Amino acid sequence: MADLFGADDKLQALPGAAPLADRLRPKTLAEVVGQEHLTDEDGALTRLIRSGSLGSMIFWGPPGTGKTTVARLLAGETKLAFEQISAIFSGVADLKKVFEAAKMRHQNGRQTLLFVDEIHRFNRAQQDSFLPVMEDGTVVLVGATTENPSFELNAALLSRARVLTFHTLGEESLGKLLDRAEAMEGRPLPLDQEARAVLLRMADGDGRASLTLAEEVWRAARPGEIFDAEGLQQIVQRRAPVYDKSQDGHYNLISALHKSVRGSDPDAALYYLARMLDAGENPLYLGRRLVRMAMEDIGLADPQALVIANAAKDAYDYLGSPEGELALAEATVYLATAPKSNAVYNAYKAAMRAAKEHGSLLPPKHILNAPTKLMKEEDYGTGYLYDHDQPDAFSGQDYFPEKMGRHTFYDPPERGFERDIRKRLDYWARIRRERSGGG
Repeated sequence: MADLFGADDKLQALPGAAPLADRLRPKTLAEVVGQEHLTDEDGALTRLIRSGSLGSMIFWGPPGTGKTTVARLLAGETKLAFEQISAIFSGVADLKKVFEAAKMRHQNGRQTLLFVDEIHRFNRAQQDSFLPVMEDGTVVLVGATTENPSFELNAALLSRARVLTFHTLGEESLGKLLDRAEAMEGRPLPLDQEARAVLLRMADGDGRASLTLAEEVWRAARPGEIFDAEGLQQIVQRRAPVYDKSQDGHYNLISALHKSVRGSDPDAALYYLARMLDAGENPLYLGRRLVRMAMEDIGLADPQALVIANAAKDAYDYLGSPEGELALAEATVYLATAPKSNAVYNAYKAAMRAAKEHGSLLPPKHILNAPTKLMKEEDYGTGYLYDHDQPDAFSGQDYFPEKMGRHTFYDPPERGFERDIRKRLDYWARIRRERSGGG
């Protein structure tokens, strides 16, 4: 056997051995990496354990951040019975069995910590079924979710549980996991410095993924072989970023792209655009969002922004991938570097509020047409001044309903093209005052 498989210290990597992530699972809260805000001396979970009363909780965070591990450790620290179910594989019958077993323990003086993975996948009725056993102390519920609890969990359930956020693991935390893996294996990862950094980026903040990638590297390496970054990518075939187009990853990245454009940071904007394209986002969706950014955040500070964003969307539609992606990148940089204004965006919202409030008022008669004799007799159209016949093609008339009075919705800033618009508005306002006798 030794001749076939090599030295004895490598037998642990044979098929059938527990995965590295399981063998490295922390034994105490102090060993959990990347969640120090929860597990260090002053962390939220440490304080709860010290108080002797946990209460139900929802663990919210990305995959591979330690939610399951921490729940198991909490049960051990507090001497609670530990039960684990997954909302993916469990139904009403499974819940009833778990609740009955928990009630039996409770009658014998012991609480159950019930860990529910992917709790957001339970429907509303199933989520409601937890309420009685939470309220009477039969179980301490710890639910884990990768989705925003505010949107995915019942208000009644949320009101009875504390939400604790788990953070994506940074490269320093992932590096600590690799150090532990190397110590357990008794050998370094066969990667040069650059390849090691690439592996950490491939893990995308997922501790389990980093250890799985490390296992793949050890399996693939020949004796004495050291992989560079290119060799690493060939071996592991590059793990796709964690990204679900219908869930939080999608909304987080499009929010980051939008805010980077709004914040005039073309480099960050390009980075998030590239991440979304790399993760398989529909480029036409990104094109539509760029059009929205042009309208919302740039507006008339640069009227060309909307033209360019729309052209980029059409260019991608015409060329497809990968050539058309460059048009989206060009539009992203243009929008990020354009002068910013939300004046039209704010003006539209203000005008909409006024429309709802004063929607029953008629326009002033002098600007209405009089197609019938009766309307002429009622002075419809009387006193209307045709602006093109006036000096400067501006009459200065009031166009708001009489009972409403004048309102100012649009307030352009002194930026970009809107600086010129403001000059025109100020000029017309002065003429309006002069012709109305206001001086």
